[in-house]
Amino acid sequence: MADAVNVQSAKKLLKSTGIVSSMTLISRLLGFLREAVLAYAFGASGGMDAFIIAFKLPNFMRRLFAEGAFSQAFVPVLSEYRTKRTPQEVQAFINHVLGDLTVVLVAVVLLAIIGAPLLVHIFAPGFGSNSSRFELATEMVRITFPYLLFVSLTAFGGAVLNTYSRFVIPAITPVLLNLVLIAAALVAAFYFHAPIVALAWGVLAAGILQLLLQIPFLKRLSLLPYPKPNWQDPGVKRILKLMIPALFGVSVAQLSILIDSVFASFLKIGSVSWLYYSDRLTYLPLGVFGVALATVVLPHLSRTHAKQDNIHYSHTVDWAVKSVLLVAFPSALGLLMLAGPILATLLQHGEFTMYDVEMTAQSVMAFALGIPAFMLVKVLASAFYARQDIKAPVRIAVIALIVNMILNIVLVFPLAHAGLALATTLASVLNAGLLLYKLYQQKVYLPNRSWLVLAGRLLLANGVLCAVLALTYQPLSVWAAWPVPTRFMALSWRIVLAALCYVAVLRASGFRLSRLWTMEESLS
Repeated sequence: MADAVNVQSAKKLLKSTGIVSSMTLISRLLGFLREAVLAYAFGASGGMDAFIIAFKLPNFMRRLFAEGAFSQAFVPVLSEYRTKRTPQEVQAFINHVLGDLTVVLVAVVLLAIIGAPLLVHIFAPGFGSNSSRFELATEMVRITFPYLLFVSLTAFGGAVLNTYSRFVIPAITPVLLNLVLIAAALVAAFYFHAPIVALAWGVLAAGILQLLLQIPFLKRLSLLPYPKPNWQDPGVKRILKLMIPALFGVSVAQLSILIDSVFASFLKIGSVSWLYYSDRLTYLPLGVFGVALATVVLPHLSRTHAKQDNIHYSHTVDWAVKSVLLVAFPSALGLLMLAGPILATLLQHGEFTMYDVEMTAQSVMAFALGIPAFMLVKVLASAFYARQDIKAPVRIAVIALIVNMILNIVLVFPLAHAGLALATTLASVLNAGLLLYKLYQQKVYLPNRSWLVLAGRLLLANGVLCAVLALTYQPLSVWAAWPVPTRFMALSWRIVLAALCYVAVLRASGFRLSRLWTMEESLS
């Protein structure tokens, strides 16, 4: 009976993960089209460096108030309310949370607008006080920061929808940001004194549109919230209790990204942009599968924990970890070996030169090594948050941040911006390893005996994938000489051939995706 429940749960998780992954894939592909357009229009210029800082700052706060600490505290409590409370109590709880969240967000946005020059001084000190990059960044911070309010409320609505297994709209919502920024770069930029400023206004417009998109779907669930601040609500107090350590933990993770920007601002012009484009390319597999899987698993694990079903909980974590590694290792190796050709094919147009391709490829390869760790951190952290255990991942995140800062100092001198990317990768590997060890130590996650066989199959399949890519290798100078259509064709058949060989070797070794997806691998 328990096996049947696990199989049914796995099928539901697979379906939900597939929905979120497919919607996210659309968003990420459009996101990379966005980066290609921005590279074509603005390259790796000083103005682009300034915009990236102005965009990163509200995004940093968004991850604290939205996808980060707030979501990790809110979803488990809302899942419990949904399981144990009446619809009226759930609605009142959502209204109070929305009211309190809105008050905090408005205060933060106002303070940021007033203190924009100070924020730029702190997070991009290498820009200087009187440079054009500093002035542009300050102007654009004041435009982009209200985006925090709208996108955080969007994430609030998305968390409610995800908890009720409505995954499509939250997953597809980021498409609006990509479309608006593409339009801003290609059309609106011509109407601004500094064309790059059009991107800042595009960010703000996208935030408003994303929020409006959520409203009809919340209304359809009869859960459209109305802000009613109430700091005495017991549910709100529980969220605040969970958020305080989570806020620190998530801020630690996000601070490592901002610290990279601080170091990069002292390097040559373009370094901030090279790191940005590298991060966006690396985030494609991470966002399509890693984030999608974590999004689906968190509410499921939260409900399982509420029912005190420890065996099913461990099986779900095991299923998620195996699913991550099946995708993460080939993604990492493919990106590592094809970094230059991918960048030359997708970004080397207009203002983005072959020199920019070479510089960006260095940091892409450093980030690629960390893709398995980046994905595992997302999934393993969810296993803690679902149990409303925030302190353990926070302590681990603090250790990872300290290591990241030390490695930044050590690696930035010999490797410049690529050293910053490598430091982030190594710190994430440590983060994932400590999370896994802690779950095992607490006996929350007990890996089953099928792991040794799976490890052998993965080693063989990924070895063949690397051999295929090595045999079809061409120097970057050859790719640069080819016209764009030839680059696309050459890149496409290499990726397809490597993927087919990877899947074929797995299958020949006896692995069946259907068995993993129904948790038979986890139960055997």
